[in-house]
Amino acid sequence: MGKGGNQGEGAAEREVSVPTFSWEEIQKHNLRTDRWLVIDRKVYNITKWSIQHPGGQRVIGHYAGEDATDAFRAFHPDLEFVGKFLKPLLIGELAPEEPSQDHGKNSKITEDFRALRKTAEDMNLFKTNHVFFLLLLAHIIALESIAWFTVFYFGNGWIPTLITAFVLATSQAQAGWLQHDYGHLSVYRKPKWNHLVHKFVIGHLKGASANWWNHRHFQHHAKPNIFHKDPDVNMLHVFVLGEWQPIEVRLRGWC
Repeated sequence: MGKGGNQGEGAAEREVSVPTFSWEEIQKHNLRTDRWLVIDRKVYNITKWSIQHPGGQRVIGHYAGEDATDAFRAFHPDLEFVGKFLKPLLIGELAPEEPSQDHGKNSKITEDFRALRKTAEDMNLFKTNHVFFLLLLAHIIALESIAWFTVFYFGNGWIPTLITAFVLATSQAQAGWLQHDYGHLSVYRKPKWNHLVHKFVIGHLKGASANWWNHRHFQHHAKPNIFHKDPDVNMLHVFVLGEWQPIEVRLRGWC
């Protein structure tokens, strides 16, 4: 009887209905004070959580009312750990008849992107060569040292100044790309080590803010080339020529 009773309880649990939503309903919740999003067909209410989001509420807020599956996987290396934060936010699932992608996305492009990413992973293209990054950082520090030693030893005449400017321009350009990779948390497995080196390179070598860069660049990769959401192309009245600009450029991808 005990075994039969357990089966009955399990059957009762399975009969509990999970709330389902249509894309029409989900897309209504795209306001700053009311945010829903979809990950793997599960619907989450992130209205309050978005304020605490480590990547900033603007990044996650850009996906309010949309499917965020690919962005979620790309931005979070440890999906099992991040998944713990999603459980309390779960409010339901997509209705069975609804497509996995919201109406703003091209399902064919999404499938091609996932296949391309899987191919890159199988080829170990995301595997880091730590020696390469160590040597790159070392040669940047060496160039910086040579540049400042030149001014210190030879003075600030025209020739030492030009040599110093050339060496510093080279090292700063290299540092810009190096901090980009560390800022993406793509060098070390543990994010804290990436953050540490990133802050050193961009903060001490380039004199910029790591938090400012992350705030803007994460938005760029969350919504690449989408006007009003990607800061890299939202340059109206500054670099845009003409009286208007395209409403949206639907090129979605994550690097």
